[in-house]
Amino acid sequence: MYAEERQQAIAGLVTQRGRVAVTAVAEHFGVTTETVRRDLALLERAGMLRRVHGGAVPAGVFTVVEPGLGERRNTRTEAKRRIAAAALTLLPGSTGSLILDGGSTTAALAEVLPGDRALVAATNSVPIAARLAASPGITLHVLGGRVRGITQSAVGESTLAALADLRADVVFLGTNGISAGHGFSTPDEAEAAVKRAMARAGQRVVVLSDSSKLGREHLVRFATVEDVDVLVTDDEADPAVVAELESSGIEVLVA
Repeated sequence: MYAEERQQAIAGLVTQRGRVAVTAVAEHFGVTTETVRRDLALLERAGMLRRVHGGAVPAGVFTVVEPGLGERRNTRTEAKRRIAAAALTLLPGSTGSLILDGGSTTAALAEVLPGDRALVAATNSVPIAARLAASPGITLHVLGGRVRGITQSAVGESTLAALADLRADVVFLGTNGISAGHGFSTPDEAEAAVKRAMARAGQRVVVLSDSSKLGREHLVRFATVEDVDVLVTDDEADPAVVAELESSGIEVLVA
């Protein structure tokens, strides 16, 4: 394979996987890590990717663009259903408490929460609250605040004040981006503040995210890898990224 062909192939892998590791690329193409680093430097100068510690991500991965809840609800729905089913194993006991963050993947979990447990659930999400209000086994607490139309979730000082008084067995968070270096991130500062407060309120912190978020970094970090106990994702997750997260101490469940 000529160098130009290899470089185009590397660019394709980055686009497809969301993140690649230098060592994995070197093994894949049978070249040295130094050769891969030179290839990545050339591709970065051409605007085809961005180098990060240990590898590369797509050029547009550092973004402030935030898709609406309706758009996210209709993407990767099967993966989100599998993630929700796997997350059921992380629920507290029959009389436990949980906090549900807003988002399409946490909403998928709300859809399958068992109705035969006396769970106490708190959420800042209007759609999730509407779903849980009809569940006979769940005592629902709705976190008030200013509702952002794009996420249909409450944010602001009222939401943060309510969370400051809570302590739950498990917190389930959504995210827009995940990387070992930047942690867990989202484009909006107000959303990040609420997620950060939720993480502080949980004895155990679980992030639910489909694999497309792995390797992506957004404007505002709301949790470091040390702040999260478990990540639940789908089986299309890049093994190299999963291994990097696990080496940082996060338990990764692949659904």
